[in-house]
Amino acid sequence: MKAMSTEIAEVLQIVPACHQDARGYFAETYNRSALEPLGVTADFVQDNLSFSKREGTVRGLHFQAPPFQQAKLVRCSSGSILDVAVDIRFGSPTFGMHVARVLSAQNRHQLFVPAGFAHGFSTLTPNAEVLYKVDATYAPQSECGIRFDDPVLAIDWQLGNDPAFLSDKDKDLPQFTALPPVFTYADMIEVSECLS
Repeated sequence: MKAMSTEIAEVLQIVPACHQDARGYFAETYNRSALEPLGVTADFVQDNLSFSKREGTVRGLHFQAPPFQQAKLVRCSSGSILDVAVDIRFGSPTFGMHVARVLSAQNRHQLFVPAGFAHGFSTLTPNAEVLYKVDATYAPQSECGIRFDDPVLAIDWQLGNDPAFLSDKDKDLPQFTALPPVFTYADMIEVSECLS
């Protein structure tokens, strides 16, 4: 496995090694001992599966507030998505910036999204299946989000001129400017220093 840097240092694009022959291919999608030296030190406790029938489906932007914050390792096992992580750590030099990467069954790339980031994706093909690991279980009382189409964030979801297909819950998420200081950069740096 190798990690490719992104516009935000803490968000990593992971490229698994792929071994191909006449039968097809084999790839390790997760290996703790291979990922830890690359900066992925999350202790994953749950695997999630998301399936979207329609191209142009947008899920997000979601996060869980402390003490149930989640880091995620995201991959697309069928179809193709645009995966997005937005820095929501107040005081961060990259606060409000985002990383967007195409993840697909074909390229087999993954995105590591640390705690302190809102996460979402748009489906670039029909029948997109997304698998992701999280390092904290789902806590509905801690579930939060921000509007995917907030003009301050200026994310190109690669939808063309078509409207996004959204859940009712995601249609009602607040704007980015209404976000309270759920995560602070200084506190998260102190936590990461304690863990290393």
